[in-house]
Amino acid sequence: MLKAGMIIAERYEILEKIGTGGMADVYKAMDHKLNRKVAVKILKPEFRKDATFVKKFRSEAQAAAGLTHINIVSIFDVGDDEGIYYIVMELIEGITLKEYISKKGRLSVKEATSIAIQVCMGLEAAHNHGIVHRDVKPQNIMISHDGKVKVTDFGIARAASSDTFSSNVMGSVHYSSPEQVRGGYSDTKSDIYSLGVTLYEMVTGRVPFDGENTVAIAIKHLQEEMVPPSVYEPDLPYSLEQIIFKCTQKSVNRRYSKMGEVIRDLKRSLIDPSGDFVQLTQVNVASKTKIISDKEIGEIKNTVKSSGSGKKLKDNDWDPEAQKELEEGRGLRTKRSQGAGGRADQSRKLVRRQDDLKLLGKGKGKKNQHPGGSGFILPILALLAGAALLVWVIIIVGRSAGLLGQNGTGRISNNIGSVNTGTDQEDDNTVEVPDLIGKTEAEAREMTSAIHIGIQNVGEEPSNYTKGLISRQEIAPGSRVEAYTTIKYYISLGTADLTLPSVEAMTAIEAQQMLENMGLVVETRKVYSELDDDGYPLVDPGYAYSLEPASGTSSHVGETVTLVISRGANYGSQAEVPDVVGMQRNEAVTSLGKFLTINVEEKMSADVAAGEVISQYPEAYTLADPDTMAVTITVSTGDQAPAASQAALPQESAEPEAGEESDVIAAAAAAGEVWKCTQRLNTPTGYNGGRIRLQLVQDTGGQASSVTVVDGEILEFPYQLNLEGVPGVDEGVLYLYEQINGTYEELGIYTLSFKKV
Repeated sequence: MLKAGMIIAERYEILEKIGTGGMADVYKAMDHKLNRKVAVKILKPEFRKDATFVKKFRSEAQAAAGLTHINIVSIFDVGDDEGIYYIVMELIEGITLKEYISKKGRLSVKEATSIAIQVCMGLEAAHNHGIVHRDVKPQNIMISHDGKVKVTDFGIARAASSDTFSSNVMGSVHYSSPEQVRGGYSDTKSDIYSLGVTLYEMVTGRVPFDGENTVAIAIKHLQEEMVPPSVYEPDLPYSLEQIIFKCTQKSVNRRYSKMGEVIRDLKRSLIDPSGDFVQLTQVNVASKTKIISDKEIGEIKNTVKSSGSGKKLKDNDWDPEAQKELEEGRGLRTKRSQGAGGRADQSRKLVRRQDDLKLLGKGKGKKNQHPGGSGFILPILALLAGAALLVWVIIIVGRSAGLLGQNGTGRISNNIGSVNTGTDQEDDNTVEVPDLIGKTEAEAREMTSAIHIGIQNVGEEPSNYTKGLISRQEIAPGSRVEAYTTIKYYISLGTADLTLPSVEAMTAIEAQQMLENMGLVVETRKVYSELDDDGYPLVDPGYAYSLEPASGTSSHVGETVTLVISRGANYGSQAEVPDVVGMQRNEAVTSLGKFLTINVEEKMSADVAAGEVISQYPEAYTLADPDTMAVTITVSTGDQAPAASQAALPQESAEPEAGEESDVIAAAAAAGEVWKCTQRLNTPTGYNGGRIRLQLVQDTGGQASSVTVVDGEILEFPYQLNLEGVPGVDEGVLYLYEQINGTYEELGIYTLSFKKV
């Protein structure tokens, strides 16, 4: 273990240990050459003399060094110093996704989807460069304090090729694809499977397959169907569950073919949560469950024995129960339906016993039975009994959910509309949304259950309401919604007391981020610094000068503080513009601290790494008035479109299919109908008072329609909407962005309801 103060390669000063893995320890260090903090991964001493481990350690850097993407941890340097093998990486101040899930239990649909999209984008960039990660799991996904998601630890990645085979499983078996645990060929679709398992864990708080040892878990990946995530999270949108199902198909040919397709469906699920747009390949039930051979069992044992953990599996570690499960071959199927009037979730477990397979002539050592024999009749009788039981269960579940009356009839929903199977009478199936703000969760449940509305806690936020009370709801009180709609709400953290920290020696960006992470609202002001006896500024330009109220003062969450930023020494109306081309964005903004106005623009570039400055105006070393001259820098977004234009909106739209929904929209437009939303927006979390952009997205018969309704305006919150939407479309999604340092950054996503006026 390295100690604080040690210097590696005459450049990297070790500050503290921040993590450990199977092969290496990770330290925070100071790069004295570029004056920035970095993460340094050091190969553990027990592996340094092992040529195989050293080769794997170096291959990690070689695989990832060429990847530059906003959602991938950057590799800066690699080498060895007197037997110490190291990799220098971008330092991410934050926690792993695994830690985040453990902390929250499970994530909201919006948050899980957003994280999954960012992970997909990073993996897509790697796949486009011929790199397969092969160890996608929450432990290898970092979430920074400012919400950025980055994939790290390409520890077993290598350039993918048509003849790349894996003889062992290096990653955690909980997230490994069937082809990985079998020890066969693995490619980009293996990453898609692992992503699906990760998404499953985000929304349910658990992995789909678990067991007492790695062999038992590996067998479940091969043999068993996962419990549908909606069993653990009944409010999970239908479309998101289907995405998880498609990612985790056991056959690679039934999964998504590339990450871009996953991204497209994830984005569409945000605006069409109940949509049936995920194309799942139908499976031949007769061949769905395959009993693997004794030879394959042995291969799995050997594969797990040679896994990256370095721990060999002893013979007595083989779990007899796992073997029993293997022989029985369990399966799970699910059928769900969702519609405007509600949703009925039905799942049942079908256990195929080996005896039944033998009766059908498929058991080992048995001859095929004649169709007219008893071996064929017994399974048929069992299936008929099971079908009768299933019908009885559907009736009971339907009655308890309010979908069926006591006589077994009622309203059954599907994805197109509602069909009344028991009566011809039409009814208005809408209710008025109550005001939940300021209520306890128990009071909110009592208010909504009586009118058949669901509620869902999607997060916490500082507010002026007492801690524990509802501070905000996403569908405004007074709106009319269909029965069984779920109202999402936030819980107040109150105005917790805190002590303002010191900002000494911090860049303005670091100080602002720290203060905002504490729940404070930060305003900034730039001033010239006092000089020392030699005429140099006490605080360099771009660094934190002071805090108002002063550091050490008591404050509370939600309070507004002013961060005073140094402009360096005052040399009059002329100052030299520094050269920031090639710097990282935050480093460039700090270097330009003398200038009052700094605009940051983003641009795609195949030649410049993401986050790096491509160009600047005025040019370097130009003399300009720092009070009046605005400096503009253009920052590369790599091979991804800038966030402002990408705006988390669907990149691809399916052509609308002729059907009931399209006909309704067309008829409404032809009749000149006007559909409006008059909901109210509360102050978004993290809002700094900047200019706002609002973008409305609606599903118009299978095609996403996007329109900017506010662009570059200062809004006063709470803000009353008066939006006119697409005729005949009763819902939409509103994306809210704030302009920060010249770039629009997403602050919130709101579900809107529209009605005809």
